[in-house]
Amino acid sequence: MLFNKFICHVYPASPAFLVPRLRRLWERAFAGCPAPSRSHSWKSVVGLEIHAQINSESKLFSSSRVQFAAPPNSTVSFFDASLPGTLPVINRRCIEAAVMTGLALNCAINKKSHFDRKHYFYADLPAGYQITQQRLPIAVNGKLTYCYQVGNKWSDIVTKCVRIKQVQLEQDSGKSLHDDTRHQTLIDLNRAGVGLVEIVMEPDMSCGEEAAAAVRELQLILQALGTSLANMAEGQMRVDANISVHRPGQPLGVRTEVKNLNSARFLAKAIDYEIQRQIKILENGGTILNETRSFDYKLGSTIAMRDKEGKQDYRFMPEPNLPPLVLYDSNSSPPANLDPEQVVNIDLIKESLPELPSVIRERLVDQYGILPEHSYTLVNEDGLQDYFQTVVKLAQIHPKKIIGWLIQDLLGHLRSHNLTVKQSPIKATSLAELLTLLENGDISSSTAKQVFQELCNGGKETPTQIVKEKNLWLLKDLMQVEEICQGIIDGHKEEVAAIRRGNLKVINKLIGLVQKNTKGKSDPVLVKKILEKKIL
Repeated sequence: MLFNKFICHVYPASPAFLVPRLRRLWERAFAGCPAPSRSHSWKSVVGLEIHAQINSESKLFSSSRVQFAAPPNSTVSFFDASLPGTLPVINRRCIEAAVMTGLALNCAINKKSHFDRKHYFYADLPAGYQITQQRLPIAVNGKLTYCYQVGNKWSDIVTKCVRIKQVQLEQDSGKSLHDDTRHQTLIDLNRAGVGLVEIVMEPDMSCGEEAAAAVRELQLILQALGTSLANMAEGQMRVDANISVHRPGQPLGVRTEVKNLNSARFLAKAIDYEIQRQIKILENGGTILNETRSFDYKLGSTIAMRDKEGKQDYRFMPEPNLPPLVLYDSNSSPPANLDPEQVVNIDLIKESLPELPSVIRERLVDQYGILPEHSYTLVNEDGLQDYFQTVVKLAQIHPKKIIGWLIQDLLGHLRSHNLTVKQSPIKATSLAELLTLLENGDISSSTAKQVFQELCNGGKETPTQIVKEKNLWLLKDLMQVEEICQGIIDGHKEEVAAIRRGNLKVINKLIGLVQKNTKGKSDPVLVKKILEKKIL
């Protein structure tokens, strides 16, 4: 129906033989996209559970070291392997990291919290239960403010807030390694017992891009705090998404959980796919199962794993081998009968909180006079803020002139080559030198682009050396530039006549011809003034 309206409106005189071809192009362009009527008649609800690995040298309840990509089963204590008679000993660093995370997320910190056992039986969980905080977690009732883009322009951003239900400590499980060739599964317990902060978000989001934006903001906060490296590629931050759909005004629908998403991009795709999958099932008269699913990034779809466990299946019970965590602040005093390692001062942690991303963005706007959307790019792109500030310090030119080069030219090159800012072939010192040459009028803007491209290609010379070797200095002999302009005018009488008749856009063609004649060594602003003076 929608395709027929499109044909009648856009291609009313299309030959019959073109219609099937246009239909194929239409279907290819909108494959997987919901029909407009469908998206308006359903509401989607998304909540997240995020597990962030605590940045600590040792595990949550043992002294085993935490090391990414260590040889299998090389960082495992007797307690991690659940040998009889071993007992947990709390890691103070993990407590402080959880409190710091809770404070940064505007949570209320519980001065007394408990540990619980969550029972489930997998080969990579030797004890048959996970130590977590279910009844009384370390922090509750917070919020996370984030922004995301709703249009094609960076200025089209909206600010939203998601409620944080709780922040809790828990231990990680081991890892199952499946050998399909030998048809066997091996267990690596290096990860068993690693400290996690679980952040449970209320179902306040409605789409994949929104959820991805919230996760990116949380990732920046954790990295700023130093409580987690939050490297999703290394499994240091994993996301479970709870998704449901319902008709407006009706009760919430049955939810599914998509487990272990390890990138913000895959998170957005998994959520949006799952929303459309549920809508399609319901519109066809089916029912949604309360189940756990995984996301296959190659297929771009979610896949059923198992029925969803309920709380009754986990058989939560108090952890008998760990005393309560006791925290205090200026309004309370630490109990005298507890081990000092069990007592943490909330106020001292609050005083040590670093500058958070939202505060950094505001400071960048105030300090440098840049646009808010540019501050998001500087903060969100790892390493770009330091790069920018180094260029500003060395170049001594207005930051607004630097921003364009960073966002459009530098980031454009890095993203096209799948590089990070830290892998940039152009150092901040080189870009500062290049922009100084441009600002001082030593080179033209087209020459600056040419030198920038040479630096991107791995040139080892400095911008000044490149300009010297290729003699790219800006022509400053006014008489010489005027002679070249006059020659262009004399050779293009039709264009000159058009300009005199009022078609001023044609002058850009003449400017380009002057630039070509001078091999980009003339100042376009000066050339334009000379041409206008001579023609008009």
